[in-house]
Amino acid sequence: MIIHQLIARHLKHRDDAEFYALQARDAIRWIEAGGGRTRDGATVLDLGCGHGVFGAELAKRGCVVTYSDEQNSLLPELAGANFRAFNIDRDDFTKLGRYDLVVCSNVLEHLPRPAEFIGRMGMLLKPGAKFYLSWTNWLSPWGGHEFSPFHYLGASRGHRIHDRLGRGQRSHTPGVNLFPTYIGEVLRWIDAQPGLKVVCAAPRYYTELGFLLKIPVLREFLAWNCALLIEAQGK
Repeated sequence: MIIHQLIARHLKHRDDAEFYALQARDAIRWIEAGGGRTRDGATVLDLGCGHGVFGAELAKRGCVVTYSDEQNSLLPELAGANFRAFNIDRDDFTKLGRYDLVVCSNVLEHLPRPAEFIGRMGMLLKPGAKFYLSWTNWLSPWGGHEFSPFHYLGASRGHRIHDRLGRGQRSHTPGVNLFPTYIGEVLRWIDAQPGLKVVCAAPRYYTELGFLLKIPVLREFLAWNCALLIEAQGK
């Protein structure tokens, strides 16, 4: 359980690189426990990589990492890393290739068509490979990101009420770059894909309480961030 460490780190340093590295290292531990390859020689795609912190932690373990996002915002120390410019909504997934492990962290809630993304994720996986998907579900305490908890007032007015009350600047607007997503519907989308299977599910920052993800409705509120480990079926 790392949520207490993240809160302490954020209060002191905000969301610096180490804040995200803490998340990445804990997620890698969880992926390993679920049978994912995170060691020497494993091919990895860090999809929607941002600054590349997650992929960098895997590279330290000897993984062959490809970083991909709409634009290159990698940390200076990752200059020269294998980067592929890619727009998840528009580009052809087959051009990225197939990997032993794909990680997609905190991206899903920013996609206008998340169901289409779920339908195509299998194109990135070798048989038996794993896909680590984590995102901030809408009804979680942080569902509205920086205008939380006003998101509980609805996607059409919560952010506006936040603004009227002068609660600080925000960078996310529902329907523009933040879209409500729900754990139950994402699980149904994955279940509808014949070549994919969820092998592990847990609240990301307290994976020891994975049983919470088995409780419909309540899981939408109790998971601060949902983490799924998905396996490509077949030989």
